[in-house]
Order: sequence, then C-alpha cells, then structure tokens
Amino acid sequence: MAKAAVGAVATAERDNPIAGNKFANARVSIEAAAPAARINFRATAKGAKDFGKTLGLDLPTEPGQVAKKGSLVATWIGPDEWLIMDEKKSIKELMPRRENAQFSATDISHRNVAFLLSGDGAAAVLNSACPRDLSLSAFPVNTGSRTIFGKSEVIIIRTGRNAFRVECWRSFSPYVWELLLDGAKDVGTVDF
Repeated sequence: MAKAAVGAVATAERDNPIAGNKFANARVSIEAAAPAARINFRATAKGAKDFGKTLGLDLPTEPGQVAKKGSLVATWIGPDEWLIMDEKKSIKELMPRRENAQFSATDISHRNVAFLLSGDGAAAVLNSACPRDLSLSAFPVNTGSRTIFGKSEVIIIRTGRNAFRVECWRSFSPYVWELLLDGAKDVGTVDF
C-alpha cells in the first residue's frame, strides 16, 4: 500500500448517476445537465447585498425571482436563502470569502444534479408529479421555486418559454429520472 505524501490533500471523485441520460419524443426532450458549482447561500439583507456586489449580480429579493449574468444563476429560495450556481466557474471561484460574517455559504455542488427539459410538453411532464402551477402565466421565464416532484424535493427554474431546469439531490436523481420518463411517455401519447 502506497503512503500519501505528508501534507497531501485527499480528494474524491463522485460519479454522476444521471450522466448521459437522455430521452426525447415529439413533445419533450430531457437530458442530464452539465456539472455545476452550487452554493446554498443564506444571509442577512446586508450580507446578500455585499455578496451580490462580489458576484456582480444583485441577488433576487422576491419569491420566485431568478437573476442571471452569463453562466451565473441566483434563485431566491426563501426570505434569506438562495441557490447560486455556475456551470463554468469552479466552486473556489464562486464561494464567498469569509470576511463578511453576515452569511452562511455551503458548497452543495456534490449534493445536487440537474435535468434539463425542453419542448411544448415540458411543463406537462413536470406537472405529472408536481402540484405547482407551471403554466407560463403563473410561472414565467426566469422564475424558480423549491417544490416537490413525486416524493422528492426539487428546485424548478423556468429557463425559457418551453424550457426548465430541475435541480434535485443526487440520491434522488434515479427516482426523479424515472418519474420524468413516465410523465414524458404520457405527454407523448396524449393531446393537450
């Protein structure tokens, strides 16, 4: 057995259980999203404003709001909580520095995975297992919400008229994938 060098840092690679997953029919396509750096960010109003300045993006302050700048996305989850993610930056680049003690930032990059849905049946697929009204009038583009999908907590973000990002915990991703497939198969055979 080889010994680790003194001062060496051990790192672990996590497999993405949904990597490469894809499905498409005439109404919807579903695929695994690229890996992303993700932070669960909790802060006072001042802490959120200060971190927003660091990011170059005002964090949303109203329920359901999503703010974007390039590949950076910040979703309002609760009165003092945001999901902040970026598919191009590393977690080290995204994580706030500790000189501002008016926040809590947790790296959840390893915990979450995401699915991308697109097509005129995308909202119907999600509504097959989600009680939230995802009609365009109730859930417009650049809206996000923590909700449930079947028995799994998810965060749904509407990224386009007929496009969504669904964030879920890695351990629930096979379950969420199967529910998405069931909904997609139903949507593909039913006229709405």
